[in-house]
Amino acid sequence: MAKDDYDATLEMLQIQLVETQAWAIDQGLKIVIVFEGRDAAGKDGAIKRMTEYMAPRQTRVVALPKPSDRELTQWYFQRYASHLPAAGETVFFNRSWYNRAGVEPVMGFCTPEQHERFLHDAPHFERMLTQSGTILIKLWLDISRAEQDRRLEERVSHPLKRFKVSPLDAEAQKRWDAYSAARNEMLERTHVDYAPWTVVATDDKKKARLNIIRHVLHRLAAPGLECQKPDSEIVFSAEKTKGRLAK
Repeated sequence: MAKDDYDATLEMLQIQLVETQAWAIDQGLKIVIVFEGRDAAGKDGAIKRMTEYMAPRQTRVVALPKPSDRELTQWYFQRYASHLPAAGETVFFNRSWYNRAGVEPVMGFCTPEQHERFLHDAPHFERMLTQSGTILIKLWLDISRAEQDRRLEERVSHPLKRFKVSPLDAEAQKRWDAYSAARNEMLERTHVDYAPWTVVATDDKKKARLNIIRHVLHRLAAPGLECQKPDSEIVFSAEKTKGRLAK
């Protein structure tokens, strides 16, 4: 996509996002948008473009560090529940409770029993959220192995991406198959009708960002707002992932 076309389309979508949020604030909606995906899949960039012009007092981005010793003794969902929105607020989780479905079991940061308990409990937790009136949008950002490798290498050499470099980056490629298996089980067991997963192919970051915003606009469906539907080759339901997820 040409830069001018991308910039013009992004601006139009950001305007629609601002209009949608104004309506959501007026209606007192509680919105949670979960961003999950492999390292370097584009979570930070997509969230940055979405929140750039949103209302600062009604918009929060939650990216939690590793749990403290005290938090490790709490109910697993407790540290996330404290960041959930009140009426009129939109909360973006840049990684979420789904750490326990991905990085934690793959890296050995939780036990198999804790992993299994999470996969059992997450749909119940999300049922309580949605029944309480929270709009929950779950996004899995998918990326090919080759593109992830390229982006991780770029991080190391780019001086402005210093804070994107993580000690776990080296494990992302080494444990690719383990992450794939964890992702597949997570999607299979936590994709439910009241809290479905939407998969986004992100090898083309610009197209991914535009289509993520389109998907969110369609999910929120503000009255009178006309927006192009997301590209079904880039954004699709977890029910339609057969043969489409990066292996």
